[in-house]
Amino acid sequence: MTISSDFTALIDYYPHWVDYRRWYARVPGVQVAVRHNGELGASFARGTADLGTGAELRTDHLFRIASHSKSVASVLVLQLVEQGRLRLDDTVSAHLPELDGTRLADRTLGELLSHSGGVIRDSEDGDFWQGTKAFPGRDELVAIARADSSAVIDRNEHFKYSNIGFGLLGMVIEAVTGETFADRVRTVIAEPLGLHDLGGEYEQARSADYAGGHTSLATARHRDTIDHVDTHALAAATGCYATAADLTAFFDALMPGDERLLRTASTRMQKRRLWEAREGERWYGLGLFLDKIGDTELFGHTGGYPGHITCTLADADEHRVVSVFTNCLDGPATAIARGWYLLQNLARKADHALAGDDAHRFTGRFGREWGLTDVVRLDGRLFAVDPAADDPADDAVPLEVIDSTTLRIAGGRGGNSYGEKMRYTFGADDTVQSVRGESGMSMVPFATPSD
Repeated sequence: MTISSDFTALIDYYPHWVDYRRWYARVPGVQVAVRHNGELGASFARGTADLGTGAELRTDHLFRIASHSKSVASVLVLQLVEQGRLRLDDTVSAHLPELDGTRLADRTLGELLSHSGGVIRDSEDGDFWQGTKAFPGRDELVAIARADSSAVIDRNEHFKYSNIGFGLLGMVIEAVTGETFADRVRTVIAEPLGLHDLGGEYEQARSADYAGGHTSLATARHRDTIDHVDTHALAAATGCYATAADLTAFFDALMPGDERLLRTASTRMQKRRLWEAREGERWYGLGLFLDKIGDTELFGHTGGYPGHITCTLADADEHRVVSVFTNCLDGPATAIARGWYLLQNLARKADHALAGDDAHRFTGRFGREWGLTDVVRLDGRLFAVDPAADDPADDAVPLEVIDSTTLRIAGGRGGNSYGEKMRYTFGADDTVQSVRGESGMSMVPFATPSD
């Protein structure tokens, strides 16, 4: 397999950027996997799995991947469609007769998969998300679906995200197959792909394998741990677990031309833009978010479970998948996953001079009171990047080598020190001692602190 230079450079820098982003946001732990052309190009974990025990986070810790479960459920439904056991225009009541005569009876499976059914998001009492009550079981979910409040708007009126709708899809899958949602995930997805660490619901027997969940700093000065719970009848909406490595393998199987899980026609159907979720940036298909970062088209999903926030973004053109897991309610998983593609696009759009083979001597993380600067080599060119920024490419500055101790600031928006020099002082061992950079201010090498 040929690895492109931009991928190699990003693999070198991305873990360091992620490590600082984790520390800067005071996130307990981050688990990341990057897959390229079907192969695991990077898999790493930083920080703490559980603040209560102080255990170090590992790449084999399990995370609750929450609404990624909708992508899994979409595959299960489309497999049954391919087998002739379901149709996307089937009404939900055709498979769940308990809903006959209700406002949701005529909602179709396709409408539920695309959040087109106008179904209530989480019921009128969603405190199961806050741990004060259990997630709804089958009988309670049926009661929610039978209530007049279950249909908030007309079908196909507006993009209307609904966990209840996907819970009903899980019940349809179980009715048609005679298997639980979790068993179905294991038998037709996890086992065929050889994934030991992807499952459809919390497994008490593996409780020691899960990373702890933690509360947010938005409402307190410290984080508390959150116990994992069974999501019961909402498993198809939010119950799945995985490692980042196994989740990238699942999304890799949805790449064009890969028919291990679905025929090509089905994966194309999944990725059709049915609803615009954020103008010009995000759409929804069948169990998949469809994003655009610059010119890069992406598919994937996000997930928010009590204590775990996760995100996966996949690039079909480059055959790359990035999954980022965080173990707190304010974890910046989406910003970190987007960071990969923002940095990738930064390097590809650059038009300044290539740096020589010795440019690595200038690279590193440097800072003082005003913040940090990462001097990084991406796809053969040097950039100054702010590692604290959600968008590391937004204010990135191109750099050019002048001589063995000097760089030139070769671009930017004009508010920086455009055209000026960055002067390095090296020690006897040729390591950087200091850098005089933006505004002529000196910086010294910076190592991300331990927690």
